[in-house]
Amino acid sequence: MRPPEETPKLRLAPAESVDDLRRRVEHESRPALAQREANLGEESLAPFRVGSVPYLNAVPLTRGIEDQIVFLTPAELAVKLRNDELDAALVSVTEALLQDRYDILDGIAVASLGEVKSVFVAHRQPLEQMAEIACDTASLASMNLLKVLLGERGWRPKLTPLAGYENAPQHDAVFLIGDRAIEFARAGHDHEIWDLGAAWMELTRLPFVYAVWALRRIPNEALRRRLREARSFGLDTLDYIISSQTCFDFDFRKDYLSWHIHYHLGADERRGIARFVELLRKHDLGPVFDPRYV
Repeated sequence: MRPPEETPKLRLAPAESVDDLRRRVEHESRPALAQREANLGEESLAPFRVGSVPYLNAVPLTRGIEDQIVFLTPAELAVKLRNDELDAALVSVTEALLQDRYDILDGIAVASLGEVKSVFVAHRQPLEQMAEIACDTASLASMNLLKVLLGERGWRPKLTPLAGYENAPQHDAVFLIGDRAIEFARAGHDHEIWDLGAAWMELTRLPFVYAVWALRRIPNEALRRRLREARSFGLDTLDYIISSQTCFDFDFRKDYLSWHIHYHLGADERRGIARFVELLRKHDLGPVFDPRYV
């Protein structure tokens, strides 16, 4: 038996910092992710025609299939979907509730649980004193959310179309959505912000679902699989998306995509949609149809 003083000492691996560990894991996983991206890109969406919105919050849902997507505003996508020019589109949830001709792809959404940062009323006077709100009407869900929240508070301001975002600062009350709304909030105007995601959470204690994949009622099992694969890949590479996008700054993108927005449509989100359906009917914003999930 070897004397104690001759026992070889264990050689410990050098301590690895959190950043070093993250970089190593990213490096080791890169080939597998690259292969997943290649597989997504190689498998065509055809014969299906698919549309999405050109907003930062939707980027993770089309990861790897971007080149096969038509990018339009929610309102424009809704028109093409109604005209059967698209087979699936990431549209305002209201589009799937006010038209009895679509299924909703279960499991995937653009949603928030509280403050959303990109759907709000910017106002100078107290909210209850607003006589008129100039509105970006590009998102039907956001417009109807605004009407529901105003109605629940007994406020009746006149809602008028916003002529253009360049005119937004001139209005005492203006309703803004999407990336242009974020730009407005970050520009330092003298308006206060009424965040509709936070207002919905305060009212219902539920998430609000802004957008869903609405599908024409045709055989589309392969399309559903591809959209789920793209979302899965987008969430697995969310850090890459945050780092590689160029709009806004890194810290904002990380906060926005990692915290304010989420991309699952589960039991709580379905309860949020059901509550929205109740309130749309209560405030006579229908006819409203019960959602069909597939």
